Amino acid sequence: MKSLKSMRLHIGVFGRTNVGKSSLLNKITNQEVSIVSDIAGTTTDVVEKSMELLPVGPVTFLDTAGLDDETELSVQRIEKTMKVVNRIDVAVVVCDFNGIGKFENDLIEKFKELKIPYLIVVNKCDLAPKSFHIDLKSELSNIIYTSVKKDEKIVFKFKEALVNLLPEDFVNSPKIVGDLVPAKSTVILVIPIDKESPKGRIILPQVQTLRDLLDNNCLSYVVKESELKDALDNLKTPPALVVTDSQAFKKVSEIVPENVSLTSFSILFARLKGDLDEFVNGAKAIENLKDGDMVLILESCTHHAIEDDIGRVKIPNLLRKKTGKNLVIHNYAGHDFPDIKDYKLIIHCGACMTNRREVLSRVLIANQNNVPITNYGVVISYCLGILPRAIKIFTEN
Repeated sequence: MKSLKSMRLHIGVFGRTNVGKSSLLNKITNQEVSIVSDIAGTTTDVVEKSMELLPVGPVTFLDTAGLDDETELSVQRIEKTMKVVNRIDVAVVVCDFNGIGKFENDLIEKFKELKIPYLIVVNKCDLAPKSFHIDLKSELSNIIYTSVKKDEKIVFKFKEALVNLLPEDFVNSPKIVGDLVPAKSTVILVIPIDKESPKGRIILPQVQTLRDLLDNNCLSYVVKESELKDALDNLKTPPALVVTDSQAFKKVSEIVPENVSLTSFSILFARLKGDLDEFVNGAKAIENLKDGDMVLILESCTHHAIEDDIGRVKIPNLLRKKTGKNLVIHNYAGHDFPDIKDYKLIIHCGACMTNRREVLSRVLIANQNNVPITNYGVVISYCLGILPRAIKIFTEN
């Protein structure tokens, strides 16, 4: 079974046209993932390839268009390339014997700003002057010198360098819930089956949370909200934690005794994929919203909205009821990030379909623009008046 894309290491491959980005990617994947040609600008859009790269693990490569593309669509292509930066965990900058110039230096400065580890691959070294190696090594570290088409050891060199750059949260994967409760303790997962529930299965955050509990030797019970009271009554001792879908927060909070810890899948993922403290502080901005203020609701994935959609119906209704204000609410889905300077609040989804780097990049952009940011579960519990209870377990551990 394939690893979840959102949990893979995302590696961005950048460089000018015709420096060998696609050749490098094809060599590493041992597939013709990207078209290789002497014609500049062959890669016109971001090409994604997921694979198991041992000993690193599951990764997704993002091969980008050339930074010096001078075709009619160059501006749009370069914009798309730069947006990829906000999604990656590790960057690979490919250049040739002409060395590092403004394009590459601007990228490297961006990586440093976002604290993204990066690797320089100097390709076509068989054509380089002898002084080239000395000059470049004096300026940068994390460099591989190669001629991709001729170097039989390039894949080994690449893996070796990549292992040394792996982010800490990829090497030691954070737990979803297993660090919040002791081993052998009981945890109840409340999963409503409603119009938004996919037929014949449960959604990704619920699956991941259940697996995390199994990995940490916990006793897991999965029930609908209608059977929650029966489950609690059948237990000899109270559960260590109840985790609910945010949409059932109010009903579940009324059933679960006050002495039992309670949170939601979305709040668990606020910690896993983003910054829980930032999201809790961001929710406080709800109190300051005024008539006509703009609120942005961000979703990582695109889906067909139903009549009771959480991002388009339920959360907007909760906000308007809580504030009593006539708010202007916009929804935005996908990897792109709109201009946010006019918004008074950003509400992010649980981010189950994207990686932590992308969410943290959005948090950083929000901070730079002084726009408060929060997430679905935090907002719902805040509007219902149960946020202190929903985050208590995180302050106790």
